[in-house]
Amino acid sequence: MDTIDTRVKTDNLVEVRGVRQSYHKDSSADLLVLDNVDLTLRSGEIVGLLGRSGSGKSTLLRIVSGLLRPTSGDVSWRGASLLGPAEGVAMVFQSFALFPWLTVQENVELGLEAQGVARAEREKRAEQAIDLIGLGGYESAYPKELSGGMRQRVGLARAIVVHPDLLLMDEPFSALDVLTAETLRTDLIDLWMDGKLPIKSVLMVTHNIEEAVLMCDRVLVFSSNPGRVASELIVPFAHPRNRLDPAFRQMVDDIYALMTRRAPAKSTPTPVTTATALYPVSTNIMAGLLETLAAAPYSGRADLPALAAALQLELDELLPLGEALQLLRFGTLADGDLLVTETGRQFVAADTDPRKALFAAALRAHVPLVAQIRQVLDERWNHRASAVRFRDELEDVMSPEYADNTMSAVIAWGRYAELYSYDEDADQFYLDEDEE
Repeated sequence: MDTIDTRVKTDNLVEVRGVRQSYHKDSSADLLVLDNVDLTLRSGEIVGLLGRSGSGKSTLLRIVSGLLRPTSGDVSWRGASLLGPAEGVAMVFQSFALFPWLTVQENVELGLEAQGVARAEREKRAEQAIDLIGLGGYESAYPKELSGGMRQRVGLARAIVVHPDLLLMDEPFSALDVLTAETLRTDLIDLWMDGKLPIKSVLMVTHNIEEAVLMCDRVLVFSSNPGRVASELIVPFAHPRNRLDPAFRQMVDDIYALMTRRAPAKSTPTPVTTATALYPVSTNIMAGLLETLAAAPYSGRADLPALAAALQLELDELLPLGEALQLLRFGTLADGDLLVTETGRQFVAADTDPRKALFAAALRAHVPLVAQIRQVLDERWNHRASAVRFRDELEDVMSPEYADNTMSAVIAWGRYAELYSYDEDADQFYLDEDEE
């Protein structure tokens, strides 16, 4: 395999201008997933798309690959309008996407076979890719015989064997354990810096802030609902990068602060409506986090990156927790920190029944959908109401996935607060006698 350094920054591979992506909904307005997204990807760089799940990052990846036509806007590949799948682009998926009935060698050869490469040549190139990615000796193994990290290496080998100009990676390390993911990241960066990867640029989707700062030259931070590029950041550190470097830690802190800056000064919580998407955070986990924050060494205030490391939580796990606490006024997100409010301290100090009462009061005051459900139940003669009604109203303004998450949240939170009960078989909310 060639070891010529193809990473010299000479031209633009991809240009995305004003891209919007929406999906038509029969009974309501179209659902907007991406809004006015701009992106330029040059040769010789690794660019990260960083954001929460559901912010449209993977959708943008499919648009860049030419697998999905945007609703509006322009996408060009090497200066020409992209009207279909782009030649010279390969993708690595989160789920490995290997054919279980094929050996490692056969899985890696698939792309070359599709290109019509002669058998002898594709066997040679596949063996080179397998050796390069650290799987030499496993050519005859089947996916079921490999660990998760090894299967992802097969996915990488299959992508690079076709010598793509652009490698797209959709959360390629998120399905791996921490140690395996770290090893694979390091190996990939080493190959990239040594000029041994036969690719010119990498565009990767991630929701891991440290991963983005560790690997990327530029990071595009996405906001959600709809997905927009909220910020573009240059990562100024040379490889190999030291996670313990104060400048590295400061950049991670800054990105956490950027992603938690939801409102104007003093981090005033964003107004919530019945159409606001919620994340189904466990009440037990919320209570546990409040107890942890209120105690030493945090004493009511914690730096999010340090808290994530201590609790071994990813961005997509920690931020919904912080946002739920902020929504209920038990906590506040400010400049990358999570603070416990006075109401949150009262919750920590309370016993079980007073905690439920505090939680119920917070839901009624700050989660309009919960208050609406309770009002409907109070007004009905039989104190029952179909959940379909509320779910349909949500799906008029958000995706089915967000609607399902929101319904899961209001069901679990309302049950804990004893504001109402829920019949799963009938898909109905109802009031018990002691709730009426």
